[in-house]
Amino acid sequence: MSRAERVTMADVARRCGVSAMTVSYCYNQPDRVAPETLRRVREAAAELGYRGPDPTARSLRRRHNGAIGVVLGEHLAYAFEDPQARRFLAGVAEVCRERGSGLNLIPTTGAAEDIERVKSASVDGYIVWTTVDTDPVLAVVCGLGKPVAVHGGPAVPGARVVGIDNRASARELAARTFAGARRPAVLSFPFDRDRRPRLETGPSPDAVAFPVTRERLRGIYDRLGDTGGLPVAVVARNDREDAAKMADALLDTEPDAVVAMSDQLAFAVLDAAGRRGLRVPEDLAVAGWDDGPDAERAGLTTVTQSLFAQGRDCALIALGDRAPKTEAAWQATVRTTTR
Repeated sequence: MSRAERVTMADVARRCGVSAMTVSYCYNQPDRVAPETLRRVREAAAELGYRGPDPTARSLRRRHNGAIGVVLGEHLAYAFEDPQARRFLAGVAEVCRERGSGLNLIPTTGAAEDIERVKSASVDGYIVWTTVDTDPVLAVVCGLGKPVAVHGGPAVPGARVVGIDNRASARELAARTFAGARRPAVLSFPFDRDRRPRLETGPSPDAVAFPVTRERLRGIYDRLGDTGGLPVAVVARNDREDAAKMADALLDTEPDAVVAMSDQLAFAVLDAAGRRGLRVPEDLAVAGWDDGPDAERAGLTTVTQSLFAQGRDCALIALGDRAPKTEAAWQATVRTTTR
């Protein structure tokens, strides 16, 4: 080990004839030190090769790591590919910038090593991207004594949920989209972590593991009443191109109105309708969720919500600051893709 690596704060204090506390102030609270003393300490530190306080040791003393952990039940690339996740994380990142905090993305896949990866993260609080009710990571993060925000659910003791009322928004969107329809249908998010794409008829919401998907399906059922013959196509990912096959499978059932669980999935339905020469909304009404920039350009009827604002709220909770007093705001925005 070299001399520079062994230099301590006490060494610098002895060289300058000041206390170790004064040296500490020079690095951590320089406004408390006289300019001449600050200059002398910095010069002595440079001569001795002192690199400043060890950030790891300082974090342990203060029980503060200066970072938020975002637990994604997805592969890491999802954070950059999925439009919803990007807007949400942009809100988280803005709070981190304002507070001088770091951001640690923690991907999980349901494997055994997920638990240790989450527990060992050097963070001050956690944000969990919507996950299944049985995800063991939930109990882990809520048992660490740190603030936890869960985006979209599920609700668990020790965490605050941030998100819209998915059931109410689905009920309202279904009312707008299925008005006058005789053959309604749904293009759905994944039901569970196996992410198996499939076409079902009248599936029970109680069998759906993801709370956002479950509550949106319940809201649609609230509006329709009898759902025994409702075609529901389930996608593997919230991706326009990836959902193309299931959008085609859904249109093979000849619906005249489709509620899709995101704008991206709604665009997949519009793409499939265009390939078949269907007129929108005369032959097929279509609606989605989120109201991203492309939705307005496409004239898409959708549920407007701010994932950016929800990301901010989650970040503030994870930093121990505050929790939103009400559910996140939403509204049904009606455009030209519905009748």
